[in-house]
Amino acid sequence: MSVEEQGTNNREQGIENHDRASTDGDLSGQNASSSAVPVATLPPNGAPPALAAAPLAYENPGFLNGPDGRLIRIVAEYMEPLARLRHERIQDTVVFFGSARFRGREEADHALELLDNTGSRHPAPSEEQPASVPDIAAGKASELQRKRAVAAVAMARYYEDARRLAQMLTRWAAKIPSRRHRFVVTSGGGPGIMEAANRGAYEAGGKTIGMNIRLPFEQSPNPYITPSLNFEFHYFFMRKLWFAYMAKALVVFPGGFGTLDEMFEILTLAQTQKLAKKITVVVYGSDYWKRVFNLDALVDTGAISPKDIDLFKYADTPEDAFEILRDGLTENYLIPEAKAAAAQAPQEIMHGSTFEDFLGPDMAKTK
Repeated sequence: MSVEEQGTNNREQGIENHDRASTDGDLSGQNASSSAVPVATLPPNGAPPALAAAPLAYENPGFLNGPDGRLIRIVAEYMEPLARLRHERIQDTVVFFGSARFRGREEADHALELLDNTGSRHPAPSEEQPASVPDIAAGKASELQRKRAVAAVAMARYYEDARRLAQMLTRWAAKIPSRRHRFVVTSGGGPGIMEAANRGAYEAGGKTIGMNIRLPFEQSPNPYITPSLNFEFHYFFMRKLWFAYMAKALVVFPGGFGTLDEMFEILTLAQTQKLAKKITVVVYGSDYWKRVFNLDALVDTGAISPKDIDLFKYADTPEDAFEILRDGLTENYLIPEAKAAAAQAPQEIMHGSTFEDFLGPDMAKTK
């Protein structure tokens, strides 16, 4: 008998013995010994089963969403917005900051409601809501509720002022001769003042940008953002980069921690001359902000220079704020651009298109 035939007989005998042992065990009702070694089932040629193709690295969610994929996620939050902004022909922006916690007051509904948290869609608890007039008259309102009832009226006014200012700015920017969209109204993408800004630009017929942030609790972008310019970020610092480096002007409406953080981020960049551009900053609602912080105290103690106060201007009406924005944007950008265009015509690289048309958004250089 050949070696091959002997090997075949041995395998067949082993299988027969295994089957017999299994049958005997079943008939006796006893379980197989825990020390028994399972018999591997192999294909006839003895090779292991075929493997499915491994996922590509950039299609592997476990890698992309894990610690090792952090650098790729950061780069993606730079490149993906850049690609979309270039496709939508956005040159620069005017950013609106302000509270996310107050809803707008519609003409048919004068109920004022405070949202639970920045970015949340749920209302705050009843004990934190502004008191109604009947509750105040009946003595049912707490001191906090009475204070918030007064503040809520002002906050609802700020919503309407932000909406009006965004309308005025968008209509003015639409008349600027340009192949790209200029001074596009941009917000953090959420409710409150952010919604008001996007809403005003939407109602004026312009594009408008929302740069939302993914938070642990439920939140969603407001419906007035141009769909193709609806962004959502995981990293706060990447969101701030797009706020700062696209903006030619900033409007700061009354708000909380997030508004303060974003405002002083821009003011610090301007103060240290880190941005190689001029930025117009309007702080809206002088009464509110002068109660929130005392910049004169910083000057008196030498913490800031007296000229640092000139980094922004106060405004209390949409008309005043628009005038500051229009004058600043015209002086810092439109007039210099017109002079540069008159001095040297842009070189065409394709019929009807200049090199400027192929550039991305107007990203600010740093020093």
